[in-house]
Amino acid sequence: MISVLSGVWNSVEDMIVDYIDFNVTLWLLMPLLITFLLPLVIVLLLYVTALILYVYRLHRHRLRSAYGTDWRNASRSVVAAVWDAHGWIWHGYKVVGIENIPTDEPVLFVYYHGAIPIDLYYFISKVFLFNSKLIHTVGDRFLFKCPGWSIISDVLKVIPGTIQTCSSILKEGNMLAISPGGVYEAQFGDAYYQLMWKKRLGFAKVALDAKVSIVPMFTKNIREAFRSISWGRKLWLRLYAATRFPFIPIYGGFPVKLKTYVGKPIAYDGTLTPEQLQQKVAAALDDLISEHQKIPGSIFWALVERFYDLDKTVECNLKDTEKVKNKRE
Repeated sequence: MISVLSGVWNSVEDMIVDYIDFNVTLWLLMPLLITFLLPLVIVLLLYVTALILYVYRLHRHRLRSAYGTDWRNASRSVVAAVWDAHGWIWHGYKVVGIENIPTDEPVLFVYYHGAIPIDLYYFISKVFLFNSKLIHTVGDRFLFKCPGWSIISDVLKVIPGTIQTCSSILKEGNMLAISPGGVYEAQFGDAYYQLMWKKRLGFAKVALDAKVSIVPMFTKNIREAFRSISWGRKLWLRLYAATRFPFIPIYGGFPVKLKTYVGKPIAYDGTLTPEQLQQKVAAALDDLISEHQKIPGSIFWALVERFYDLDKTVECNLKDTEKVKNKRE
């Protein structure tokens, strides 16, 4: 019996080898494999970040004398330089509207959450390098269970984010970034860039309690850089509802153009309720998305923008049209 089964298996194996060229199959599947492997580069960078921070912590006495500053601040500069370089080389990352950030007061940034918030890493790095100010961030609780995350959260000021904690950070004069959509928006958002805040009012309560302005922030093409798979949505929703853990596989790492738009500050208004403030901020963020993002997002056009700035072309066309109209008048 065993010999018969062995003979059948050998026949099937010979048939597969005869009719399928494994080299060709591997070549055809390579782009798919790469799209699922590239997100690991971001994970690798995060662990490189942790390694740099551990090095600075262990050798802070030598490094303090070398740099003449606290080891945490020195390590932040190195980490920020690494992330800023990665953003510039891979995505041609830039910030538009950085002048909208108040310089002499605390501020709460509210942003759209991509599948992987690499835009936030780049933005924090750029602000720290050029303004010497560290933006505190609110991270999902699952992150604090990841090995190596403790030193990142300590040095780069990433917190789980209760209303009281966030309010205290702002009252101390710091800057803070929150994505109301959080991991839910990261996992279940798509190329249509719809905000998925549900009835989350925490950020609004924080802003009202700390009496600070809110700056909306959106990064063009963030959904084209990394995407979560769209099939099996009901299954992933059930898993997320049961565990609050992001199980959906992420693919991408495409070198698309990333451009962060910083909106006008929404000043503190004590007459607003948290619900009203949430709606006001959501409307401002929706305006940024509709103004700057092609809907639905396209990976192809986002790649084109990496090397050819379509925004400038549109602006030039509009200016030319206005000139023609003025001449006619």
